Amino acid sequence: MQRRAGSMALSASPLSRRAAIAGGLAGAGLLALGRTQDVLAVPRRGGSIRIATQSSSTSDTLDPAKAALATDYVRLGMVYEGLTCPDAALNPVPMLAESLESADRRIWTIRLRRGVTFHDGGDFTAADVVWSLLRHKEAAVGSKLASIAAQFASVRASDRHEVTLELTDANADLPAILSQPQFAIVRKGEKHPRGNGTGPFRITHFQPGVRTVVERNRNFRVPGRPYLDRIELIAIPDEVSRVNALLAGDCQMINAVNPRSIRRIEQSGSHAVMATPSGLYTDLIMRADGMPTGNPHFVQAVKHLVDRPLVKRALFRGHATIANDQPIPPFHPYYNPNVPQTVLDLDRARWHIARAGLTGVRIPIYCSPAAEGSVDMASILQEYGARAGLELAVNRVPADGYWSTHWMRHPLTFGNVNPRPTPDLLFSLFYKSSADWNESGWRNERFDRLLKEARSQPDQALRKELYGEMQQIVHDRGGTAIPVFISLIDGYDKRIRGLKPIPIGGFMGYQFSQHIWLES
Repeated sequence: MQRRAGSMALSASPLSRRAAIAGGLAGAGLLALGRTQDVLAVPRRGGSIRIATQSSSTSDTLDPAKAALATDYVRLGMVYEGLTCPDAALNPVPMLAESLESADRRIWTIRLRRGVTFHDGGDFTAADVVWSLLRHKEAAVGSKLASIAAQFASVRASDRHEVTLELTDANADLPAILSQPQFAIVRKGEKHPRGNGTGPFRITHFQPGVRTVVERNRNFRVPGRPYLDRIELIAIPDEVSRVNALLAGDCQMINAVNPRSIRRIEQSGSHAVMATPSGLYTDLIMRADGMPTGNPHFVQAVKHLVDRPLVKRALFRGHATIANDQPIPPFHPYYNPNVPQTVLDLDRARWHIARAGLTGVRIPIYCSPAAEGSVDMASILQEYGARAGLELAVNRVPADGYWSTHWMRHPLTFGNVNPRPTPDLLFSLFYKSSADWNESGWRNERFDRLLKEARSQPDQALRKELYGEMQQIVHDRGGTAIPVFISLIDGYDKRIRGLKPIPIGGFMGYQFSQHIWLES
């Protein structure tokens, strides 16, 4: 990203300093993984692999707008492309866009790559971008990012390969926003997208809740890529079974590896893991519109019952970063280090429980393997709660259907939030009063005003102050307890080359398919 006296520009070439830094980070990641040979290796064409994720359901989709789970993001990343994508340093870089420019951060000119085709042979043009972005504003589509797309005041084709996007208010983060998987580009006129994208692979079989099979797109815009001929995507919800499948050779890549399984995988000699620090977190949600979770004393009591070092050590074997009940991780440039760290304090929790009149009251808490670590977190909370006079009744429910049946449906449930590249996206999706995924259902007018102000603030120092105050507000008044940020851990067959960490999600931030190859 380049800045010129208040203007902003993102270009595909030449290689920028930021891109060089990102490349350096990626290289460092490879070094840390002992994969220096990948840097010098010559990619090999051909081969087929099977990968397994932790969840699938009949809600699995080929419509980018409806994607909600990591499995959807993996599938979409193989067949579609967005205008931008995040690099290893989480900076947006052009993908289908050639450049994005704006003089005021409100009206953006997006120039598109030429010579790109969809899987059905149709040319990629500005009309496809206009169609893809505007469909998020239609209620019938049911876009998961409808609240973000509400910022699109107008989207129009300036010519065959140029789009003018006008926002309702200035937003310097537009290039990062457009990197979200839901904003992938579909063909103009497709009301129910079925996988006709410009991505490195094309769909040959898709059965929701069962499997997805893709084959190499021979007309992919990047010469020589992808390297693999075929990829099959399945889900194995049970982590032990997923690891067994990897070690038995039934799968070549798996995600969401439990840290307890790392030694077992590495001892096989033919498999390895890739651990990436990230902003992923599992949070305890206390609904503001439920009781007793809507009582501020209850919220404060629970936050002081969380033993964060124990969660990091016992649940994640150190593959996590201590969090502080707000969603910006310590390694993010906008992190506010001045927010006091909440710690385990049974006396303080006991005082809040008494003030809430909840001593000895039995309160149900819902957890599931679907929300990573939540079952063990609930047990730890139950133990500390009993010591402070709070009786928590742990209800473990199956992973299947958890997100549609239990998440945000009870006063006390767990969520699991994937990393996002900017504070604006995290706050807009999960903490803005009107957000569809406002997990705790809280409302804070001051927070909403700061969110809007931060979007349009061109001064980075002032912007950091605004985001810092928002972190303090969420920490003090929000109804989410966030114990740790969880590292992403993928397991893979050592014959797979080209992998590198991108902290936005597992499997290289869902971009693995065009980068990896299978060693003979």
